[in-house]
Amino acid sequence: MKPMLLTSASKVQKGSDWLYECKYDGFRCLLMWEEKSPRLFSRNEKELSDRFPEVITFCEERYEAVKPFLPLVLDGEMVHLVNSFKSEFSIVQTRGRMKTASAIQKHARAFSCLFAAFDLVMISGKPLSSSPFEKRKERMHTLFSKLTFPVTIQANRKEKIQCVETFSHYETLKKLVVKHYGEGIIAKRKTSKWESGKRSTEWLKEKNWRTITVFLTQWDKNNGYFTGAVMKNDDLIEIVHFRHGLEPEQEKTLQELFQSRGQKQSATIWTLPPSICVNIDCIDFDGKHVREPRFHSFNFEIEPDDCTWQSIFRQLLPIPERVTVTHPEKPVWPELGLRKDDYLLYLQLASPVLLPLLEDRLLTVIRYPHGAGDERFYQKNCPDYAPDFVKTKKEEDIDYILCNDLDTLLWLGNQLALEFHIPFGTIHSNKPSEIVFDLDPPSVNEFSLAVEAAVRMKAIFDSFQLVSFVKTSGGKGLQIYLPLPEDIFTYQETRQFTSFVCQFLLEQEPDWFTIERLKKNRGNKLYLDYLQHDEGKTIIAPYSPRGNPQGLIATPLYWHEVTEKLRPEHFPLPAVLERLKKEGDPFRDLQNHENEVPFRSILAQLTELTKK
Repeated sequence: MKPMLLTSASKVQKGSDWLYECKYDGFRCLLMWEEKSPRLFSRNEKELSDRFPEVITFCEERYEAVKPFLPLVLDGEMVHLVNSFKSEFSIVQTRGRMKTASAIQKHARAFSCLFAAFDLVMISGKPLSSSPFEKRKERMHTLFSKLTFPVTIQANRKEKIQCVETFSHYETLKKLVVKHYGEGIIAKRKTSKWESGKRSTEWLKEKNWRTITVFLTQWDKNNGYFTGAVMKNDDLIEIVHFRHGLEPEQEKTLQELFQSRGQKQSATIWTLPPSICVNIDCIDFDGKHVREPRFHSFNFEIEPDDCTWQSIFRQLLPIPERVTVTHPEKPVWPELGLRKDDYLLYLQLASPVLLPLLEDRLLTVIRYPHGAGDERFYQKNCPDYAPDFVKTKKEEDIDYILCNDLDTLLWLGNQLALEFHIPFGTIHSNKPSEIVFDLDPPSVNEFSLAVEAAVRMKAIFDSFQLVSFVKTSGGKGLQIYLPLPEDIFTYQETRQFTSFVCQFLLEQEPDWFTIERLKKNRGNKLYLDYLQHDEGKTIIAPYSPRGNPQGLIATPLYWHEVTEKLRPEHFPLPAVLERLKKEGDPFRDLQNHENEVPFRSILAQLTELTKK
């Protein structure tokens, strides 16, 4: 049994006979589930089960609930989600090439994948392949609802099997795919059958092509491919090899150009200094290579110097139509050579990890109208000139901004809001969604005290079976998070715990730590700030920049990184973007851990102690 295949189309069919789904860039896969552990098979019938242990483990944990519906076969895509409409192929590809179990497990922790199911082929041993697609999808939706699996793709959900949403209207989905930089759209005829391994015209795929501009550097006569490059600082970086899309006359013109004006490097290779610019259609850029490139057109309007690393990302990630950008060249972090456009690009690239942590929280920003390190002011009230798409929530006569989408985030970025401060809970409750300890040394020179306090706190939390997370403050300290279930524990209850932990550390090392509020009385000790964790108070959001000249980011860490080698200056804006690509997001599972049972037990113990 092989996955049913798609037929490429420049434009998919439209009309009432068709349904539409987002196309995700990953591995086509069949999930075949008979015993406790399912098996995953590629479209070439290669078993992938050992490559995606997070999916297998999830299925094993849900076996009892799913058991009545076995044997079960689902058709879908193995993906690593960037957002709910875009997946990152390079992550899945890397996983597919791994051989050792330890490397796979490490990668799964940093870059979790899931099975995006779009068809139900068999249920309870009964084949459904002859049923119309529309009916199969309805059965699948009913099944997922019974199992409490997500019936739409949701990037921030912990379930490793989710259902690809079906749209009746092409334009509705098209807007979402373009907005989220997705790969494309699939059109499926409502009456289509599921046919193993067949490339059917009943299933059509339309790519979300985007266009970049490069200058030509090389032609290989042996295979006919041309090479295109951009400038990154002072380095020439080759990012694309292409031949497809060229008309015969265009291809002949380019070959003659290389032979007449280029330099012959070998029997089959000619090179050309930067002079000719071309537009290339593609679906994505993985940081090294353009994905699925094809020639679009010559571009005589720009010079090779205009083909830069920054321009590639800006072409691939255009600013949304609703957001107006002013003075994109304005210096923001001059020491790093970063302009406003660089900052906006950071917000776009970091939005998949930043936005979920800002969602439905009353936002306070610090704006730096002249750039980092200069004049600043706090802003809580949404200004009158804010566009209509900026949503707000009134609380005690303050009209707070809710930064729940990319458009709002970029509008704030254009206002040079460089710092995003959020409360410890959402607008849905007056109780905290997490406990945060702020470890504040007297200066960056005593940062080692923050490391020492964090390691000691981690040991305490581990002994209580509490899951904890850690990040830099973006300044001179560290901050530790303990996630909680929403709307369960009060600030009064969390204060019992935070006070106990800080008092315990103070008793252990009174020469290192203090809970003294007044700075002048702290000496050279680290301040254990537990009073800041209270209703109405705020803390810097994970992945928020800070307004310091170094462009440091409040950066989530893995606990194994919290050692004597750790330094705050390791995490300026460019390094954090690179870190997300290589290391993943250490706070990925923050909202999936609730600590309810162990924390309730701790509160009971503390209550007993106070009685004594």
